[in-house]
Amino acid sequence: MWVLFAFGSALFAGLTSILAKCGIRRTDSTVATAIRTVVVLFVAWGMVFLTGAQSSIHGLSARTWLFLILSGLATGASWLCYFRALQLGEVNKVVPVDKSSTVLTILLAVLFLGEPMTPLTAVCIALIAAGTYLMIERKAGGTSASRRAGARAQATAAKPGAAIPATAPGAALQAAAATAEPGPTDPGTLFQAPAAAEPAAPAKRADGRWLLYAVLSAVFAALTSILGKIGIEGVESNLGTAIRTGVVLVMAWTMVLAAGKRSEVTKTPLSELGMICLSGLATGASWLCYYRALQMGPASVVVPIDKLSILVTILFARIVFGERLSKRAALGLLCIVLGTLGMLLPLS
Repeated sequence: MWVLFAFGSALFAGLTSILAKCGIRRTDSTVATAIRTVVVLFVAWGMVFLTGAQSSIHGLSARTWLFLILSGLATGASWLCYFRALQLGEVNKVVPVDKSSTVLTILLAVLFLGEPMTPLTAVCIALIAAGTYLMIERKAGGTSASRRAGARAQATAAKPGAAIPATAPGAALQAAAATAEPGPTDPGTLFQAPAAAEPAAPAKRADGRWLLYAVLSAVFAALTSILGKIGIEGVESNLGTAIRTGVVLVMAWTMVLAAGKRSEVTKTPLSELGMICLSGLATGASWLCYYRALQMGPASVVVPIDKLSILVTILFARIVFGERLSKRAALGLLCIVLGTLGMLLPLS
């Protein structure tokens, strides 16, 4: 039964990434995380009262409270890093790095939970690690081409009296239409090539940052699983999830207030707010399934199954955002899937 819960967690987690990406196009990632957490909190505590688990809260030990709180803090840190990475990078790049937490989780489960490390497990870890490496490649097409075009435009504009290439007027018209205010068009603006090339600079800076945030997300996610596994021993899983969510809520809103972003909450576009709330519902469902599976099954197997959400994410990234996998990335995805399924062989 716990295997079904683990696959349910993967399904909802995959939907979470896509819905969240749709909800942070213009909304600050920290603000979006805080709003989502409110939705998840309602879902989690709703399940607690629906199952009558709230009556057992008084019997929780100090040790249980400690590890649930630590798990919540790790979750909050992972969320903040993950959604910042999603905002800066492509879904197909961010998600594989985040899912690399599987390898770290398995190693931590062996070290701290005493779960076995068999030769098959070692091979599966190697496959997942190799697959992650293959999937975090840089796409040489769109980004590099746009930078080369921007560089040519800057070089042309830098030469006094230089002729504008035949393709430049169309690009200049697009740049002028995107940036000009309503009113008569100033012919002089059509030749301001640097204005069309400026967006390439922030994208270049973001390239390195999304990877840093994605790696941090993976580290904190691994800690979340181990701390959560310890914290929900002897605790009703829905109650444990609800308590952790409360910790994440406090942490997320503290970050919003500390960063002075409270005013941005009311400025969230309604269309994105809807996506953020749907993402929160998907997250709540994923968590309820995940911690139920984690309570019943070994962390070294539950976590890899949960990370199969990458299949759902990549499928919807192709449909919604038009993101494609290269042959190298597709090979990496195959390695991750094979490594994950290999973890299930001892159960058959």
